[in-house]
Formats: sequence, structure tokens, C-alpha cells
Amino acid sequence: MKFSFKNDYSEGCHPNILQALLRSNLEQEAGYGEDLFSLEAKQLIREKIGKKDSEIYFVSGGTQANLIVISSILKPYQAVISASTGHVLNNETGAIEATGHKILGIEKADGKLTPEDIITVLESHTNVPHQVMPKLVYISNSTELGTIYTTRELEDLSAFCKERSLYLFMDGARLGHGLTAEVSDLSLENVARLTDVFYLGGTKNGALIGEAIVINNPVLQEDFGFNIKQKGALLAKGRLLGIQFLELMKDDLYFDLARHANRQAMKIKNALQEKGTAFLSVTYTNQIFPILSNELIDILSQKFEFYIWKKIDDQYSAIRLITSWNTPDEGINDFIEIINRES
Repeated sequence: MKFSFKNDYSEGCHPNILQALLRSNLEQEAGYGEDLFSLEAKQLIREKIGKKDSEIYFVSGGTQANLIVISSILKPYQAVISASTGHVLNNETGAIEATGHKILGIEKADGKLTPEDIITVLESHTNVPHQVMPKLVYISNSTELGTIYTTRELEDLSAFCKERSLYLFMDGARLGHGLTAEVSDLSLENVARLTDVFYLGGTKNGALIGEAIVINNPVLQEDFGFNIKQKGALLAKGRLLGIQFLELMKDDLYFDLARHANRQAMKIKNALQEKGTAFLSVTYTNQIFPILSNELIDILSQKFEFYIWKKIDDQYSAIRLITSWNTPDEGINDFIEIINRES
């Protein structure tokens, strides 16, 4: 069986979660997220972000989180601004557009947005009322290219959005990996301070399923629960999500798992760099995009699964390698061994 570097959710979940689910299995609890586990998990998240007034909702997946957040915030004629690599633009089957909201894409080699990028979009949408109104800036950390925002970059973006009356929404499917990258100076507290809404991704960081939506802007909190229910995301057995986030937040397990994934990816990155390998983007998270010869890619494909991300020319392509909270040293070492032997 091939070892997979295709994604960071091929495994089930961290054993602590399974044990907690088993321990609580026969206990009766309130439904729809009013169980004690969910309430405690939400309080723990509030403590970690340093915002006691933030509202928190658990949903099952990232696309669901993006769809519900964006459709609840925007009026029918308002639009989303996103990097062209954004998950909402490329990997969600038009989920956002299906709610009636256009996505305005910006070509960015590193997957990150700046105020200068957004100004260009705003200036090209001034034919009122004949064009959609740009209203929400969608970013992710880490991005689809594994890159991350610095505190200064997020502060500049947040200040610009406030100045232009735009909402700032951070997709946090891999937020743990972004915050624990070795070069990151961004904290969870600053993410909460600088965004209107973000979410903590569990699916890609040790949970069975689940994302925790955190609404920091009081204006956006009102009636949000109705959107959760209407979109089919309010689980009767909400405890299943609450238990998972309670375990992930305890003793910072969430961040320990992300650090492990990052370290494993960096081992491969360092080995490739020693061979003079170029990369599609500069990353310090659990996603790396080395540019390899098609011949070497064919050899690696015999033992490993990964995506061929982008054709560079007739001889070279960029592949995407993703490590997880549970990626063992054996898989890393085997990959590096082939690189050392064939390069």
C-alpha cells in the first residue's frame, strides 16, 4: 500500500478524542450544541483567544463553515474578494456562488492578499448600482500554497478593511499549522483581535470532523444561529463536535499536533533543499510544493501518493506534499531515502 502525502485527514482522529467519545458515550446530554462538552469547549476557546464576548459555533466541515459565514454576512448584491488560489474559489463546487454571491479573484503568486490588491478591485467596481458591491475579504492562514500572514500583514489588512467598511474573514482550516510555523509571529489572540470572523479547523488537525466558527464582530453575531440551522449544520448530537474541540483545546493539544505536522514537512523540505530543489512557494507549514523532474515524480509515485500541482515545463512539475498530525518518521525517511538515491 502506498503512503499518502495527499492530505492531512487520511487518518481518523487523535486517540484522546476517541477515548473521550467512549467515556461519554452513554451519558445523556442536551442536544444541538447545548451539551456541557460544547459549552466548556467554547469557553476554553474564548479564554485562548482572549475575547470573552466572541460567539462560537461548531460545524462539521470547512466548506460548510465558509458557506454559512459568507451567506449570513452578505446582502444579495454583495461580493467576496479572494486570492485566485482561495479555497472558496477553486475547491467548493461553486458553494458560495450558489448562495448568490460573486467571488472576485485576485491573481497572487503567494496566495496572500494585501491592501494594494484590494484597492484594485474596489476601484474597478464603482459603477453603482450596475456592479456587485465588494464587501467581504476572504483570506486563509495558512493559504492554499502553505504561506502564512505575519502580524504586521494582518494588522495592515485589518485596518484597511475597517477603513473601507469591509468584513475580514479568515478561513482557518489549517490555522494551527499557520500559527505554529517556525517563522510565524502571529498569535491566536491577534487573529481574534484583527478579524471579524475566523474559524479553527479540526478536520485537518486531529479531529474526526469539525470546525469552530468564531464570530468576533458583535454586528455579525445577531441571529447567526438561524443560519446554522437553515443550512442543515445544527447537529442534534452536537456533543460529537464539542467533545472533539474540548480535547483539542486541552493542554494545547491542537497546537502540538500542528507542530508535529509542520516538523515532518520541514524534514522533507530540508532534504530537498540540500539537493538544490526549487519550490513553487516558500512555506514553513505542513504543505510544501517542490519542483521535481517528471522522471523523479514517476519514481516517487510508485511508493507514495501526492498531487501533481502544476506543470512547469515539459520536464518539470510542482507536486504538493502534505503531512499530518500523525505522519510517522518511517514515511518521511522512506521518501527522503528515494530523493537521496535518485537525485
